Amino acid sequence: MDSMNKGKIALITGASKGIGAAIAVTLARDGFDIWLNYRSDHEGASVVAREVEEMGRKCILLPFDVSDGEAVRSSLMPLLEEETPYALVNNAGYRKDTIMAMMNEEEWKGVLSVTLDGFFLISKLLLMNMLRKREGRIINIVSTSGQSGLAGQVNYSAAKAGLIGATKALAAEIAKRNILVNAVSPGFIDTEMTKDLPKEMITPSIPLGRFGKAMEVAEVVSFLVSDKASYITGQVIAVNGGVYM
Repeated sequence: MDSMNKGKIALITGASKGIGAAIAVTLARDGFDIWLNYRSDHEGASVVAREVEEMGRKCILLPFDVSDGEAVRSSLMPLLEEETPYALVNNAGYRKDTIMAMMNEEEWKGVLSVTLDGFFLISKLLLMNMLRKREGRIINIVSTSGQSGLAGQVNYSAAKAGLIGATKALAAEIAKRNILVNAVSPGFIDTEMTKDLPKEMITPSIPLGRFGKAMEVAEVVSFLVSDKASYITGQVIAVNGGVYM
């Protein structure tokens, strides 16, 4: 455990499974207490919370929809009156793949709203405290899809590309207050979100010849919230096995 982080708080959204869960457990190992947001998977969230607590760290479960401003404020404001997370990881997001000609409005708006409205609502709420303290790290989980574009994912590519732009703009806005903002861009990672993809067709297109592990993404987040990354802001760090360079 990194004693430098002991007692610091990390808020991770969409953390009941997959990459979010791996980030929560990794940051707990690094000494962070965890505020764990998720929407509805109480069982998954409880398992992650147990793992965090087994490492001797605190874990507060926060079930709410990140795209619902009222829910975001009522869940977080009471906590923020007492404490300020040092790290915010905006990880919540989902895919609703279909070709654009067949895509309905809900499939478009829903995917954009969770990724972009979620980022806006939560980051804005935490920012006031971070600016006062003049310290903090914001990490946005984006996607190769937002860098290279992927057929069948016009909504998801738009959402993640938008988050990349927001990362860079916010980094420029708040750098003088010692708050660093970066994006981590996973490629094909073995999680529930990719389990329906045709692996045998995709793997040959990945130079490293395999899907990534959630832990391999989490370790990059661990680095970016650490003191080792104190001169890195506004960057997109890809964790994609070379599938997009």
